Amino acid sequence: MKTRAAVMLAPGEDWKVAEIDLAPPRFGEVLVEFTHAGLCFSDEHLRHGGLGDLPAVGGHEGAGIIREIGEGVTGLAVGDHVAASFIPTCGRCDWCVSGHSNLCASAANSPGSADPDTFRFSLDGNTIPANCGLGTFARHSVVSAKTVIKVDPEIPLDVVAVVSCGVLTGWGAAVHAAEVRVGDTVVVVGAGGVGINAAQGARFAGAAHIVMVDVNPAKLEFAKRFGSTAEFDSPAKAAEYLWSVNPVAGGADVVIVCTGNTTQAVVTSAYEMLGTRGRLVLAGMSQDVFEPNVHLPGTQIVFREQTIRGTIYGSCNPRHEVPIILDLYRQGRINLDELVSATYRLDDINDGFADLRAGKNLRGVVAHG
Repeated sequence: MKTRAAVMLAPGEDWKVAEIDLAPPRFGEVLVEFTHAGLCFSDEHLRHGGLGDLPAVGGHEGAGIIREIGEGVTGLAVGDHVAASFIPTCGRCDWCVSGHSNLCASAANSPGSADPDTFRFSLDGNTIPANCGLGTFARHSVVSAKTVIKVDPEIPLDVVAVVSCGVLTGWGAAVHAAEVRVGDTVVVVGAGGVGINAAQGARFAGAAHIVMVDVNPAKLEFAKRFGSTAEFDSPAKAAEYLWSVNPVAGGADVVIVCTGNTTQAVVTSAYEMLGTRGRLVLAGMSQDVFEPNVHLPGTQIVFREQTIRGTIYGSCNPRHEVPIILDLYRQGRINLDELVSATYRLDDINDGFADLRAGKNLRGVVAHG
């Protein structure tokens, strides 16, 4: 069959919207009609050529409806509403069975790791990969059944789309990776789609103070709706405030970095807000994913018993936690509708990414169709 998709042909170019060929599902695969796709900085990293092979169909955050089932697929049916999971959950590898399915061994999200035998898209007669094995920037995609999660059909699919990546990444960064505790003072650096949900996770975990740091005043104002208790446009201003609210630690108990381009300067300024026995969590990537961007005073980390760690997918188990987050949304206990600040047609995807880079949106969503 043919489908319309946004394709990145070479590093640094704009997305090209084209009609491309799509092969039918094989064993263990499903055909998904993606109704919505989130615009995430990770696809910007793909655009710069550091996160996967090009050319490729973009998109790793999304939601849609199953239209066809391949042989050997169980637990899913035609018509099911699903969330995309940019890391699969095979349920068999050591990481999955030990409760760390965000590190599933069958993931294909690192440069050069995608198996050409899994490529179902073709452009000009040549097979091409889909970002993270998903390609949510295509109206239709054939994906492994391990990369979709069945959801309640009553929940709007644009909401499901943003939960599939940005919400879980931020939420889990606070709840799982940072292990925010009742009474903690938490700083979130970067008030975008991931950072806002780190604030929601910190609030849910019982943080006493949630401090947002971002240079964009509109995002800081928006953060107040998601649990922020104080907002600053620079780490230096935040650091002064932290001493006043948490003098024993001399800084934050937790600092979570959620910036779209996490440079060495960003990491260093984040560390300078960290208090004694504090936990610094890196949830945002650098534009060059191999860039050495952590250069910190190790002996001070020893003296103050501080912890530095990274997190992918918020250290969540997506098949378990996507339904949990959506149930909390249904109960009115977390905000998700407000995350979708702009909706674009597929033909306008380059405008959407321009708005993302300019900091105009909390989360932009492409609506297929």
